[in-house]
Formats: sequence, structure tokens, C-alpha cells
Amino acid sequence: MTSALRTTPLSLLDRSRTREGREPGEALRDTVRLAGLAEELGYHRFWVSEHHSVPGVAGSAPTVLAAAVAAATSRIRVGTGGVMLPNHRPLVVAEQFGVLESLFPGRIDMGLGRSVGFTDGIRRALGADKDATRDFAAQLAELTGYFTGDQRVHPEVHAQPAEGLRVPVFVLANAAGARLAAAAGLALVIGDLRGQDRMLDAIERYRAEFRPSPLLAAPYVVIAGTAAVAETTAAARRLLLPEAYSLARSRTQGVFPPLVPAEEIEALEPRMTAREREYYTAALEGQLHGTEDEVAAELGAVVERTGADEVLVTTSTYDREALQDSYRRLARAARR
Repeated sequence: MTSALRTTPLSLLDRSRTREGREPGEALRDTVRLAGLAEELGYHRFWVSEHHSVPGVAGSAPTVLAAAVAAATSRIRVGTGGVMLPNHRPLVVAEQFGVLESLFPGRIDMGLGRSVGFTDGIRRALGADKDATRDFAAQLAELTGYFTGDQRVHPEVHAQPAEGLRVPVFVLANAAGARLAAAAGLALVIGDLRGQDRMLDAIERYRAEFRPSPLLAAPYVVIAGTAAVAETTAAARRLLLPEAYSLARSRTQGVFPPLVPAEEIEALEPRMTAREREYYTAALEGQLHGTEDEVAAELGAVVERTGADEVLVTTSTYDREALQDSYRRLARAARR
């Protein structure tokens, strides 16, 4: 089962998660340092994310952070997973990625999502509303048109220095969004690894409905999800506790908090409310974790089942050394 994984590019997404008791800037610097490790370990891409007004995530400006990552590395592809297009004007996004590609030619990816702000206040501050996602297809067409020179929304406007550059475009999507990627003729990034039947259906639909575009001639599928690797299965599962607890808190308290150490969460487990425990348990269920052999076998099986062209992995945990060790082990597992 591992042969398919061995020949499949493996990439990383880092969400610049903050840690309790540490200032947010440290999380951003950790992201840049992690990119250097990813390059050293042979990962294919390193992507950063976009979140607004979230205490637990420092990455609010992905193109700025991508520039810092690209400047600190020399070979690995760098991109966004992703820029949330409803939050931005397509012209500005085109200009930003045009600048990135001009500064770091042949290394920049443009990953785009259609999420809007988490709360009404954030959406108002961003100038977007809940219905902004309905215009995603049109925004996508306008944005890609600035690169190809074919955009007709503002025919007198040209995005400099983007026009004429070829920056790979990826659509971050769920099952419904897969059709948008197919119609636009763009690469698809889809997860998570827990809902494999739904994911497989969406991938099949994407491939069946894909229409070649000036940016991509054939379907390209990236499967995305969490994977934690450690010396033992129990140790790998423990890496997942901080993120699961933050998710449970966000569902019950309305705020996604910084990560806390796994040992603190273990001490809190007996005192969790029934609702917290429900979300906490659900967040842990089905997450890919284990030893190198276990994760290699599971990831290899998913690649074979989906026919994925690439795997994008993310892991968030409080212990930075354990996180780096997980990625080292994952890189070794993928080469087996």
C-alpha cells in the first residue's frame, strides 16, 4: 500500500497556531522556520492560511507570510491554503500574487477558498456578508482573467505585474465546491481524510466535469487532512489533543483559543462539560495518526483509493519539537 504514497508529492500546510503564554509573532516566526525544515526534508509545497480575528491563529495575511517563507527558502514551492477570495477584490489578489511570482519565479502557488469571516462583526469589518460566497465563481473568473489577460469585468484594467504570468491556481473545496473547480478548469484541494466516501464522490464528479482551461489542461487532485506521527500510536494521538480541545472550546465558547499543552488537557478531561466532551471526542475521531508504518499504510491506501496527484498534510500541536519530529517521521514514512 505504500508504493502509491512513495511516488506521490507530499506537501505541508501550516496555520500559524498560537500557543498559550506566547505572543502571536512567535507563531509566525515558527511558521517560517518550519518551512525551512520542510524544504530540508524534501516536501513539495509549503502553504500558509488566512484567518481573521482568531486568537488561536496568527496568520491573518497569507500573501505577506508567503513572501517571508519564500525569502527564507530557496527550492520548495510556497503558497496559500488559502486566500479567502470573498474577503478580497480579485484585482488586489492578482497584483499580490503577481508580485510574489515576480520576486520568486516558478515557486508560487495561489490556493483560493470561499469562506467568509467567522462572525457578523468580522464579516462587516472585511466588507463581506454571508452571501458573498455566491459570487465565488465570478470572482474566480475575474481573478484568473487578470493573469491570462481575458478578464472582461473591467476591460480597461490590467493587473501588473500579474498579466502574462503563470501561477498555478488551486481551489480549496468541499463536495459542492469541487464542481466550481471543475467548471473553472483549476486544480482541486479537498479533505478531510475522515470523510473518504464523500471525498471520493466529489473527486469523481470533479474529474468527470473538468473542463480544460488556459491554466490547467487536465484534472489535478490534492487530498488534504491532518496526520500526526510519533514513536507510538498513543504518542501520536496525544499530539492531536491541543487542537481538538481548541475546537471544542470554539464550539462551546465562540472563540478559537491558543493551544495549550497536552498534559493540561488530559487533566481537564474529567471536568469537561458534556457538550465540550462531545465536540472534543468528535474532533479526535478518525484523525490520521500513528507510527511511521501505520501512517504510511493509511495514507497509501487513501492515495490508491482516490488516485490523488498529491497529499497536503497539516498538524497543529503545542509542542513544537514534537511537531517537527512528526513531520520528519512523515517524510521518512512517505519514502518507504
